[in-house]
This record gives sequence, structure tokens and C-alpha cells, in this order.
Amino acid sequence: MNATSQSERDQAALWNGSGGRGWVEAQEVLDRLLEPFEDMLVESIRSGDQVLDVGCGTGAVAVAAARRSAPAACTAIDISEPMIQAARVRAERDTAAVTLVCADAQTYGFQPASFDKIVSRFGVMFFRDSVPAFENLRRASRVGAELRFTAWRAAEENPIMTAAERAAAPLLPELPSRRNDEPGQFAFADAQRVRAILERSGWRSVEIQRLDVTCAFPEADLVRYLTLVGPLGRHLQKVDEATRAEVLKLVRPAFDRFVEGKDVRFEAACWMVTARN
Repeated sequence: MNATSQSERDQAALWNGSGGRGWVEAQEVLDRLLEPFEDMLVESIRSGDQVLDVGCGTGAVAVAAARRSAPAACTAIDISEPMIQAARVRAERDTAAVTLVCADAQTYGFQPASFDKIVSRFGVMFFRDSVPAFENLRRASRVGAELRFTAWRAAEENPIMTAAERAAAPLLPELPSRRNDEPGQFAFADAQRVRAILERSGWRSVEIQRLDVTCAFPEADLVRYLTLVGPLGRHLQKVDEATRAEVLKLVRPAFDRFVEGKDVRFEAACWMVTARN
């Protein structure tokens, strides 16, 4: 088995296992945390646009896109069956016209030239082979179609995202570290690398803007967030209650600097990337 196929299997296992389950269980917290990005991603969608949401997760952006594109539907794709199921529940609850696909957007056989807009909220940084993946998305888009996505900048600019595993390191040295420029949360930290990937895959008029957004969620939900999301959250889903309590006792104080009143609040350092087919 080559390294690429192994990585794709690893991603599928992660998001159909503890990663996907944790995201679904933390859905309410994450919806509030990431809500500021919804309007930015769907603002250029017009009625009748055929929209594709890549890495749709539990469907918040897909539902927002479907509202704007009505009477057209939004197609939403994610590799995670648990998240697709949660997105289906959301779409039905909100009576949103969303067609959900559980598949890998890197290689899925989209109908050629079928989308006017392709959007993604932090869903495209996990591609193992980014150039072929974005080529696949471009083939699925019509001439003149817009690609619009958000991606995290460097780990160093987003200290809250790695605070948990740094604090837990004395007890859990085996936790994987997250590095810039490898498939994962910070894969698109380097703007020039992102530009090169898009241009090599045939996208044009690439624009990459710094985006610093204040995000917040209730401090009362912090422990729930820590036990469900990220490398630490995935690890804590597998340990006994005593170990979980020991780790949280060590980790929770690392977030004191992000607590303001009743909220956890921080500046999310991101890119807003747009391009045209």
C-alpha cells in the first residue's frame, strides 16, 4: 500500500471514528465557535446558484448556502458518515434543500461543470494530494465559477488550538503534534503554498486575504470541548474516568488566559481564499 492510500485510509478512519463522533457530540459548541465564518462564505451566493460545500461537517454552512441559493439545492460532501448523518438531521429540521454525499471530495466523481460556487469552512486542508483534489473540484465547476474557502494560518498564530496537547504533554507524550504544511488543521499555513496549489490545479484570479475573527463559546462548555475535539479530545474518549480527570486537572488552567467573563474568547487567525475557474 502506498503512502497516499494509507493516509486517505487514516483520514477516513479518523473521521468515521473518534474524530467524527467527537465533532457530532460537540456540534452545538462548534456551531457557535465557527458561526462568524458562515456569512463570509455564503455572501456571494445568489438565488439559483448550484453550490457545493466541501468538508461540510454537520451541515451549518450547507444549510446557510441552501437558503441563499433557493430554489436551487446545495450539495454537501464529507468523508465522515457520523457528520453526514448529523447534517441530514439538521437539513431536515431546517427544511433546507441540501443533497448530502458521504465520500472523499478528492476523488469523488462529480458531474462535470455542475457548480456555480464551491465553498468550504476549514474542510480542504486535509487533502493528501491537494493539486489533484483541487483539479477534481475545478472539473466539477462551471466556467467562471467561484471557489471560496477559509483555512487556518500557522499553529503559532492560533495558540488556543494547540494549548490542550501542549499542556497535556507531561502526562501524554504520545499525543501527535500538529505541524504546519502537512495534511491537517494547519496544512495551508503558508499562503504562497496555497496559491501555488490552486494555480497548479488550474484555478485563476487567486486572492488570499488575512482574516482575524473573534470567536467565542461559553466557558461552561470548555471541558466538553476539551474532551471531544482535537488530538486530546480523541484520546480522552478512550480512557477511563480517573485518567480523564487527571488530564483535565492539568490542562484546564492552560485556558485561563482565554476566559473573559462567562466566555472563552480568542482571535482566530485564518485565510479567506477565493479563486475562479
